[in-house]
Amino acid sequence: MIFISTILTYLEQTACQYPDKIACVDEGRAYTFAQLRAGSRAVGSALSHHIRSREPVAVYLEKSGGALTAFLGAVCAGGFYVYLNPELPPARLRQVQSVLQARYVITDEAHRGAMEDLFPPESILLLDDLLAAPEEPERLDAAARRAIDTDPLYANFTSGSTGVPKGVVVSHRSVLDFIDVFADTFGFTKDDRIANQAPFDFDVSVKDIYTALKTGATLVLVPRRLFSRPKELLDFLCEQKVTVMIWAVSALCLISTLHGLDYRTPDTVEKVLFSGEVMPAKHLKQWMEHLPRAEFVNLYGPTEITCNCTYHVLDRSRAYEEGIPIGQAFPNEEVFLLDGEDQEIWKEGVTGEICVRGTALALGYYRAPEQTAAAFTPDPRNPAYGETIYRTGDLGRYGPGGELFYSGRKDFQIKHMGHRVELEEIERTISAQPQVERCCCVFDEARQKIRGFYLGQVDSAALRRELRDLLPAFMIPNTLEQVTEFPLTKNGKTDRKKLLERRGTHG
Repeated sequence: MIFISTILTYLEQTACQYPDKIACVDEGRAYTFAQLRAGSRAVGSALSHHIRSREPVAVYLEKSGGALTAFLGAVCAGGFYVYLNPELPPARLRQVQSVLQARYVITDEAHRGAMEDLFPPESILLLDDLLAAPEEPERLDAAARRAIDTDPLYANFTSGSTGVPKGVVVSHRSVLDFIDVFADTFGFTKDDRIANQAPFDFDVSVKDIYTALKTGATLVLVPRRLFSRPKELLDFLCEQKVTVMIWAVSALCLISTLHGLDYRTPDTVEKVLFSGEVMPAKHLKQWMEHLPRAEFVNLYGPTEITCNCTYHVLDRSRAYEEGIPIGQAFPNEEVFLLDGEDQEIWKEGVTGEICVRGTALALGYYRAPEQTAAAFTPDPRNPAYGETIYRTGDLGRYGPGGELFYSGRKDFQIKHMGHRVELEEIERTISAQPQVERCCCVFDEARQKIRGFYLGQVDSAALRRELRDLLPAFMIPNTLEQVTEFPLTKNGKTDRKKLLERRGTHG
């Protein structure tokens, strides 16, 4: 059966065309496309006895081919997957599950214990048991017949201003539309070897996974430990003969900061696509000098619009004195600017909020109708009928020739280490600690650091230790400084600019 309306189209067609080709390589083994398909159908058959259509299935496994099999198995059963990253502290996992309320989690024996606090024993399904289940074509076909393209494929949880993570729900149609265009625009083929850097709960990985699944390229999962060992990381990229790197800016800068490319250059790399934050010019220069024949692409777009909505292919002969533009919209997406009065901006140099229209938009936030309504709104330019746009909260402006440039944020959300982070969520978490009276966090854009200031009696080192159990590493402030008071603006609000001007020594 061909699943024309879901992502399983990619799995079926590619497994048929290239059954014995390597689909995925992790530290333990390699998986062919035929093996990935067979494993996914076995998992889906077993899961179909447990879940309903459009129901979330949590997956708590290390980043691996097994995790991919669990993802696709959840889809085969008619559900959608949510990756619970083992790197996250238990408190964060509890927050995610409090929103998700998944009835089942797929894990393995090594990680079962961590899930026993979140799920009753009968809800913990072991991947090996699911893989051993017999394939039941009739049940899988029935699930496929019920599925439509606007059914959810996955949900990724991001930072939330209320102190609770937001689950961005993305449909099959959004991913199909984006990946079809993405793969075609940059000419990915079955001969590519894509180095996956991003965690599976970060939507950069969506491009890696589904580009490989669509084109027949091999997905090479880079071991997490290598990102603290740049030389070993470069050895790995070279030994794996990687051709494509779709990486977060922070990961690329990890290598260039330590001048790792002087040690060894992965010269099989033909394409480097980066996103998540502004790429520093000196780091980009290092990469482009060491890979003189590679194509470099700046990508832009929040999780809510399915990976990316704009791109700019770097021109090696251009100076980029105004910075690197975020570029032009991908086909079938409209990216535009609105001013404070919801009027569209066309004029060069005028700053407005970046908004997006198209099938790439997410379905909304899981169990969060008010937050969904605030971000996914009717298009104010079209009063004739209901048409939804996504308001990114990012600011942009047009440069000469109509190119779009990123100009920062309009609220307290920031981009840090490739992730979108709500400063308010960090403040709420710190302020909730027993010996903290109040907290204010400020983002130092020049240094790309989160600086935390607090009133209270706890030592900054002790506070940092507490936060490690409560927040993902990328949300813990780079510096924590105890203060005796917060400076105020004329309107009586905390003067964040003055806080940023402090030269704290703690942290």
